[in-house]
Formats: sequence, C-alpha cells, structure tokens
Amino acid sequence: MSTERKTLEERHQMSDIDRLRHSCAHVLATAICRIWPDVQLAAGPPVENGFYYDMDLAHRISPDDFPRIEEEMKKVVKDNDSFERVTVSRAEALELAKAGRLGGISNRDVESIFKVDLLNDIPEDEEISIFKNGDFWDLCAGPHVGRTGNCKAFKLMSVASSYYKADKDRQSLQRLYGTCFKNSTELLEHLTRLEEAKKRDHRRLGKELGLFHIDEAVGQGLVLWKPKGALIRRSLQDFITQELDKQGYSQVFTPHIGKLDLYRTSGHFPYYQESQFPAIPERDVLEKLADENATCGELLNGLEKGDFDGYLLKPMNCPHHIKIYASDHHSYRDLPVRLAEFGTVYRWEQSGELGGMTRVRGFTQDDAHLFCTPDQVAAEVTGCLDLVKKVLGTLGMNNYRVRLSLRDPSSDKYVGSAENWDKAEAALREAVQTLGVDYTEELGEAAFYGPKIDFVVKDVIGRDWQLGTVQVDYNLPVRFGLTYVGADNQTHIPVMIHRAPFGSLERFTGLLIEHFEGKFPTWLAPEQVRVIPISEKTLEAAEAAAAQLADVGVRVSVDRTNEKVGAKIRTARLDRVPYMIVLGAKEVEDGTVTVRHRDNEDLTTYSLQEFTDKITTEIRERTL
Repeated sequence: MSTERKTLEERHQMSDIDRLRHSCAHVLATAICRIWPDVQLAAGPPVENGFYYDMDLAHRISPDDFPRIEEEMKKVVKDNDSFERVTVSRAEALELAKAGRLGGISNRDVESIFKVDLLNDIPEDEEISIFKNGDFWDLCAGPHVGRTGNCKAFKLMSVASSYYKADKDRQSLQRLYGTCFKNSTELLEHLTRLEEAKKRDHRRLGKELGLFHIDEAVGQGLVLWKPKGALIRRSLQDFITQELDKQGYSQVFTPHIGKLDLYRTSGHFPYYQESQFPAIPERDVLEKLADENATCGELLNGLEKGDFDGYLLKPMNCPHHIKIYASDHHSYRDLPVRLAEFGTVYRWEQSGELGGMTRVRGFTQDDAHLFCTPDQVAAEVTGCLDLVKKVLGTLGMNNYRVRLSLRDPSSDKYVGSAENWDKAEAALREAVQTLGVDYTEELGEAAFYGPKIDFVVKDVIGRDWQLGTVQVDYNLPVRFGLTYVGADNQTHIPVMIHRAPFGSLERFTGLLIEHFEGKFPTWLAPEQVRVIPISEKTLEAAEAAAAQLADVGVRVSVDRTNEKVGAKIRTARLDRVPYMIVLGAKEVEDGTVTVRHRDNEDLTTYSLQEFTDKITTEIRERTL
C-alpha cells in the first residue's frame, strides 16, 4: 500500500477492490497536489469501504472543498494516465524525496519530509519502487489498476485529524477519506446504505426515544440505561432467562471487582493488560508507598510483578464462576454444572474507538460457563449453539455466517498444551458442522485460552455484527486446579465451555435499535400500547382501559395532553409505539376500542377483551 510497508506476499494478496481504492487514493493525491502544490503527503492506503490520504497542508480542508477536489479528480480520471511502476535505488529515491518530487507533481523548494522518513523504514534488502501517473510521482509498493480512468466511481466522504504513523507524539495531519467502487451503480448502492445507516443510527434514535444516555460527568463509554431502554434490556434478560431455566442453568451473582492474583491465575492479567482499567492497590500498600515517596512507575511495576496485591475491575466473569465451581466438591454425576450471570465487565477502550452502545468501557454480558466431562462436550456445545440460534431466530436475524476461530500455532499468546488445543478445536469443528450452515476457519482469532465459534449477523442494511459466541476451554480448569471425581473414583479435570448468545447487552441493544429502526416488535417495545382519549370526556374510560391492560402485564400509557387526536397519533408513531387505542364517545358507548398499528393507517374495532387477548398472545409468542 502507498507508503505503508507490507510484505510482497501481502501486496499480491490485495483484492481487486482494494487495488482500485489504492489507485483512487493516488488520484486524490494528484488532485490535491494540483490545487495545493505545497502539500506534504504521508500515507494513502485502502481501508474498509474506501481509502484515505494523510497530509500536512496549511489550508484546512472542509466539506465545502469537496466539490472542487472531486472536480479535479475527475480531470485526473479523464486524463486516463497509466500507473507506471519504476524501480529505483535507495540513493535515487532519497534524491527524489530531497527534491520534493515524491508525493508531488514537480520538483519543489522543500523536501518531501514524510517520504524521506518512510524511506528509512524500508528494509535494506527490499526493492524500492515509485509509481507515476502523469506528473504525479509517489513512493509506493503498489499494486495498482492499469490506468487512472479505471477510478471513475468515487466520492469524498469526510475529513478528520490524524497523527503521523498513528503516534500522538508525532505531527498532526489532515486525513481525507473517500470511497471508490467498480461502477456508479455499486457506488450509489453504497451511498444509499450509508444514508439508511444514518437514519438508523442508534445514537440518534436512542436519544430521540429516550433509551440511554452517556454523560461526560459519569465517564466516556459508560452507559446510563434510561427507563425505556431498561425495559428493553429487561425483556431481553427475561427472554434468555426463560430459555436458561429450560436448559437447567443456575443463575449466580458475582462482584464487579476481584483480587489481582485471581486474574494472574486466569491469565487475564497481564495477557489483556492493555485492555483493562489500571489495577487498584490495597489502601495500606498505597499509604506505605506514599510514605516512601514511591513513584507511579514503582507502584505499577510492583502490581504487575506481584510484589504486592491489589484489585481489578473485572474484565471477564469466568474467574468468578470458576471460584463458584471450585467452592464445592463434584462428582461426575453432578456434571454438567451450568452457571449463568448477567455480569458487568470493564474494558479500557481507547477514547477514539468508543461509539454509543456498540463500543463501550462497561458492559453486561449474558454470560455462562459450563463445567462438564470430556464426553459431554459435544452435547453441551450443541445446546449452546441451539440457544444462539433460538435467540437470533426469535429476533428475525436469520442472515448470519459462522466463524470458527482457531489459534495460530506460530503465536505465543496462547496458554495450554497443543494437545488440549487440538481436542478443543476438534470438538468445535464437529459441533459447527451440525449447524448446517457455511462456516469459515480463521487462524489467530481464538481467545488466549481456547478456540471459539462466533456468529456474525448481517443486519437489514447489510452490515456484519459479531454477536453470539461459544468457546471450549481445556486450559483455565488446569490453571485453577479444578477437579471432579469420575466413575473410576479417580480425580479428573473438567472441560469448561464459555458462551454468550447476546454477547454484550449494550452492543446487542444498539444493534437492535438500528436493525428495527427503533420499531421494536411488540414484546420488546418499551411502550406497547398508548391509549388516546379524544377528549376530556373519555379520559376516565382511557384510564380504565389502560389499567385493564396493565393488569395483564402490557406496558401501556395514556396520552393526557390537550393536543388534537391527529397530533397525538403522530406523536405516538414518532415514539414508535406499536399500538394506539383511540377512544371516543362512540367507543365508550359501544364498549369497544378502535386500534391503529404504527405501520399502517387501518383502523380495527375490538372489544377491549379481544384486543387484550390479541396483544398478550403476541407478546407471549414474541411475534415479530
């Protein structure tokens, strides 16, 4: 990729669309150089759904500049210059960079500062190449399409700040993002999907519908569930709890914090140290170090080395569940033991990576850990997979693929013996084949303690989301010395299965908001019915109807405002309430209710009992 060093093999594996987008980055760079010849270009790689180019430029680019830049890009495309690869010596490349020629359309009075620096990153034994299209020359490893004329279907998307080489201590740059497709039809489809995504953005809808709030005074990435959002969460938890009860799970509760030694044993500390909140020293240790004028570095080193103990906001629930299992003696007759918890965990995500409910620092998992004998693994994994399928099917998310995440044998990030890894991977491979769906195997994507099966769901506008997961773990039971007594009266080590059908309730709810565009199915909607009295004269009857519905568990409200009926209906539809009951004098006299659904204009008349039976059946059966 442009100015990003990759192996020759990786460059050859660049997809056709990435090759096109990489070439379009050069088209963008050419246009920028024509408009602002003093620009200093850094890197311009393809990325998911597009490309970008980082640059140092005195002019602050804004969306107002996009039409001018795009017009110049069209001229570059019309020129239809070939992308010509030229191999040069290191000395020749350095001479061109010193002359300002690389990342430019002519020699300049200043050197190409970033190209000089990037040249130093190229290994001594690696071939150096530049690519030319017309007057534009760039230090680049390639590959590219044949000509600039291939890059017709493009669009500039946004501009943002970045740091050179992603190092916050380096120079701040401008990053101009664009996208490019094979033809205008595909580009238009992509732009339409983006517009649809904006309409469904859970951050906007969550605010409009009053579902959740993130407050700087509380902390970035820490979600405050508002009453309506909490009702959605509770409905999801009730749904999964019913399924767990059917499968013989036991619900447990564990603290939000644990001693560091617990996570040293599990391997979460230090394996996931960069993704965790800092360790918390014990108060007497902190006071002692303060008296000794110890530095922060000495404190952290002592915690990391285990010189003294401390606590950690739990990054995972599994060590706590392990300790619950270990608190009792177990026979093979007791197994499997299935422990479930809506357990909140904490991860230190970088502030730039946080986003609404889908990327947070504190989240609740519908977590469970199963402890079983080796010959029970296949059946238990199948049960876990069936549960994930039940969850996705109930919510109408039937468009998904399955990913079998395996260890990379060449990596040292994994714990446990190769033999146990082989057994765990074989068990999951056998189980995933029973699903009857296509699956892929991906090396290096396993957790550090075991392989896993991930469900990657495609939502209604074609985006992929990794949701439910099932993992087989032979390693943590060994690390914690877990045992059970087998039929032979000998001590054996159980196998541990980790599973979470929703994954994170925060992320899953954010996805559901976007998937349904806030129009939740009735069983999940925070408000299921709104009763709308036509006037003050029918308010009492409206209150009585609402009370009858509430008595059978329907989430119902009464619109007591003085607005006209049409305005009340519009408000209810904006609030995405599934059903509206309109009560006028005639309905009160006849003992009926007129019902309107949010998605159509049809009016249906029921007796109140008929409507109560209808909606309670819909809720009970979780109809979509």
